[in-house]
Amino acid sequence: AQVRPRVLSDLWAIAREKMSSKVSRDTLYDCVRGVLTGSVDKKRKFQETVELQIALKNYDPQKDKRFSGTVRLRHIPRPKMKVCVLGDASHCDEAKANGIPCMDVEALKKLNKDKKLVKRLAKKYNAFLASDSLIKQIPRLLGPGLSKAGKFPTLLTHSDNMLHKIDEVKSTIRFQMKKVLCLAVAVGHVGMSEDNLVANVHLAINFLVSLLKKNWQNIRALYIKSTMGKAHQLY
Repeated sequence: AQVRPRVLSDLWAIAREKMSSKVSRDTLYDCVRGVLTGSVDKKRKFQETVELQIALKNYDPQKDKRFSGTVRLRHIPRPKMKVCVLGDASHCDEAKANGIPCMDVEALKKLNKDKKLVKRLAKKYNAFLASDSLIKQIPRLLGPGLSKAGKFPTLLTHSDNMLHKIDEVKSTIRFQMKKVLCLAVAVGHVGMSEDNLVANVHLAINFLVSLLKKNWQNIRALYIKSTMGKAHQLY
C-alpha cells in the first residue's frame, strides 16, 4: 500500500520532465539572465515584476472548456502584494498585532452590499483571507463583487499560522483562460536571484502545460519580461 503513491509520484515527475523538456535549461537561464541584466542596466524607481506571457493555439475560447488552475510557487513572486483579513474578533486582533489590514463583520455590513464600495474594496487589495465563521457570510454581506473580481477569500482557520497563510496566498498564481488566446501571470520580480526566478518559471510552465488539453500542442509561444523591460522568448 505504501509503494503505490510513490510510483504514481515518480510517474508524475517523469511526465513533468517530458512536459518541460520543450524549454531547455540553457534557454531558461539565458532568458532569466536577460531579464535581470536588463533591469540592472535600466534601473527603475520601483521593483519590477517579472511576468510569464503565454500565447495559445488550437483553442477555441467559445467552444472549448476554459481551464482554470492555481499553483503555489517556491518563492513569493510579488512580496508587496496587499492581503486583507476579513476576520472574527480573534483574527482581527492577530492581524492588527502584525500590521495586517483587516475588516470585521460590522465593517463589512457598513458597505451595505453597495456595488461601488465592494468594487473599491476588491480593487484596494490583491487578495483576501476570511475566518471560517465569516467565509459563508461573504455572499450575503457583500454580494458577488469579490467573486466577480476573482478575489473570493481564502479560508483562514484558527489552527493556521496567519503570516504563513499570507505567504502562501502571495506565492499562489492562477492561470485562467478567458475570451482571448493570450494570458500573463506574475512569476517573480527583478530582486530575486537567478536560480529562484528560474525555479518559479519552470514550475509555472509545467503547471500550465498540465492544464492544457493537448499540452505543448496548445502553446504557440512563451515569453518572460519585466514590467518595463523587453520580452525574452522561451519557446
